[in-house]
Amino acid sequence: MYRAPRGTTDILPEEQKYWSYVRFTAEKICKNYGYSRLDTPIFEQTDLFVRGVGEVTDIVEKEMYSFLDRGGDYLTLRPEGTASVCRAYLEHGMHNLPQPVRLFYFSPTFRYERPQAGRFRQHHQFGVEVLGESDASIDVEIIDMAWRFMNNLGLNDLNLLINSIGDKECRPNYLSVLKAYYEDKIGNMCKDCKQRMIRNPLRLLDCKQDFCSLIAANAPRSIDCLCIACLEHWENLVCYLTKLEIPFTIEPRLVRGLDYYTRTVFEIQPQDAGSQSTICAGGRYDGLIEELRGQTTPGIGFAAGIERIILALKNQNVDIGNEEGIRAVVAYMGEEAKEKALILTSVLHRKGISAVIAPDGKSLRAQMRYANNIGAAYAVVIGEEELKNDTVVIRDMNLGDQRNVKFGSVEYELGVILDKD
Repeated sequence: MYRAPRGTTDILPEEQKYWSYVRFTAEKICKNYGYSRLDTPIFEQTDLFVRGVGEVTDIVEKEMYSFLDRGGDYLTLRPEGTASVCRAYLEHGMHNLPQPVRLFYFSPTFRYERPQAGRFRQHHQFGVEVLGESDASIDVEIIDMAWRFMNNLGLNDLNLLINSIGDKECRPNYLSVLKAYYEDKIGNMCKDCKQRMIRNPLRLLDCKQDFCSLIAANAPRSIDCLCIACLEHWENLVCYLTKLEIPFTIEPRLVRGLDYYTRTVFEIQPQDAGSQSTICAGGRYDGLIEELRGQTTPGIGFAAGIERIILALKNQNVDIGNEEGIRAVVAYMGEEAKEKALILTSVLHRKGISAVIAPDGKSLRAQMRYANNIGAAYAVVIGEEELKNDTVVIRDMNLGDQRNVKFGSVEYELGVILDKD
């Protein structure tokens, strides 16, 4: 039997209400904050992610789905959304628009990771990006938007973690301090950390191995090594968040896993869930557009994993309501009635009433049972008597009440009944 590839999952009909709920809530908040939707290709040139995400990140080194296409081009299934948004910003001349440019997207993303709860090799993200503004007020807008999004979903008991990792002016000094701290400890750390010490020391703080985490807990803090400009930006960020009464915790070990981040980084996690259950994360990436051969352009954004959000909604028993199901089943007895049932079902569709025709070859009792099993609100019945009188029976499946109406007025009568419901 064929099965979905490891690390992927089918989104079954009964799950779709969660996806609709998350997307609807996300689109509503984007409209309120003045963001416009952007859709980018599912694959890009491999070099876009190598340059943008960082050559020594886990994503590029271990997780990307890359291939050589028939035209001889190296392509990669999108492992994250920001690099693609920045490429589109440059390619389509969005720097000529009034700045900043506010964008949002929904996208499947692909990473070869060990599958776990809420994390799949094909997973889905809702993301937002702002390009063209460096002030800390935009950082706060992004964080506020992420926090309100979680609140609007109905999620509670969340932690907002923030940090600043500086920029190209002050980070070299911090990395020197960090390496000095780790110099006599690295021999006892995991294999990955030994490589990070050489290639990307900042990622030492992000290791999830227990022993490495204990060492990282006492590492020097990046916010203690900020240059004057980064310190001012950080102090403004903290001040604005406090003014907006958004609760936050300063987490010195928070660095994020992509090389393009500068200054502000943040994550939102369910309480007591740990970093593996982060449901929203983001930060500032002021050097990314330059890295992609554009002019100096500041940027900031976040991405929220839809699968992890849905898992959190279920864990917290958030009531998202029910999508409206089938309103009517058209039942019939005999071939002549079947023809009229087909016509009537089509008329109901054109009037915007959700309806299906009952399965062929079933008794009337079986057709009623079918209507009940799929949760239909009403059954519209055409039998021999109804054919003679050019009528139908409209039956309330919940109350058992029924009435006879003329065939030509079914859509009107049923519409009136549904409106009262």
